[in-house]
Amino acid sequence: MPENFASGFTIALGAMFPALAIGIIGMKAMEAIGRNPDAQTKILPVMLLGMAFAEAIAIYALVIAFIK
Repeated sequence: MPENFASGFTIALGAMFPALAIGIIGMKAMEAIGRNPDAQTKILPVMLLGMAFAEAIAIYALVIAFIK
């Protein structure tokens, strides 16, 4: 029973904080594009990379939860 709780807690925290980070990254990128639409071609690739790295952290948490 405790190992199930630990796995669930790991997945919950491992998904919550990267999801929050992805939301903030998207919000700030859209704010930057709204202020300077000409910079869209420079902002979007960096935004997507930041979102991918944040999502990778969530995947690491999922893997760790399954290993336990």
